[in-house]
Amino acid sequence: MTMKFNSTMKKILLLTGILVMLTAAQIVFGQTDQGLITYDVKINMHRRLPADRQAMKDVIPEFNTVQDQLFFNATESLYKPVEEEEEPFEHDNGPVRIQMRRPATEVYFNYAGSKRVLLQELMGKKYLIEDSIKVAPWKFGTETKLILDKPCKHAFYYDEERKQQVVAWYTDQLRMFMGPENFNSLPGTILQVDINDGERVITATKVEFRPLKKNEMKIPSGGQRITQQEFRKLSDAQMERMRANGGNVIIRN
Repeated sequence: MTMKFNSTMKKILLLTGILVMLTAAQIVFGQTDQGLITYDVKINMHRRLPADRQAMKDVIPEFNTVQDQLFFNATESLYKPVEEEEEPFEHDNGPVRIQMRRPATEVYFNYAGSKRVLLQELMGKKYLIEDSIKVAPWKFGTETKLILDKPCKHAFYYDEERKQQVVAWYTDQLRMFMGPENFNSLPGTILQVDINDGERVITATKVEFRPLKKNEMKIPSGGQRITQQEFRKLSDAQMERMRANGGNVIIRN
């Protein structure tokens, strides 16, 4: 009982410390600090195909790159995909059209209120997940590198639930606790995330400081309310059904 209590208290104290640091950061950066960061998301399509799908590997390119944007102000952020038109892939027998549309996904954070709102699409249906901000079990490395001319530090952890190795590069020259998707609990802004050694790499390509336009910072809405655990069960069940039926290409974040 004592060990469980101590573990819980440590998590509470850690989150409290992060929120205190965020409040201090707001004073430093000011309430008018806002803008957007554009990220390239490079996905290794071949790594996600079963071993018996060599014919499909011959048709589709190894990598698919799309763009996402992170809108932010002093206390909020909203991460969402950039809408792009579908383009056919060229093949020896002529252009082949394979639909690569990503499921609609938006991730909103209110740091002052420690609130997360996640809009996710599954098989054409949208689901809305509301919960608190979670702190990933980051470990800190000693390596550094430049991204967009900003010095970045190294952090990493293993996601037990998703079975993913996550490596991040963050800079303390931008606001703390900000980054793509759900990767935002480091003492700086995450400019690159590498998942499973190149399976999916998210890299910042542009940082803009400007006033946000109307509706650019909009809390996601319109989906069926559900918990993260319930959504995970639905998603896993759908993937099992697709595997049993022969399956198709699945892009899953």
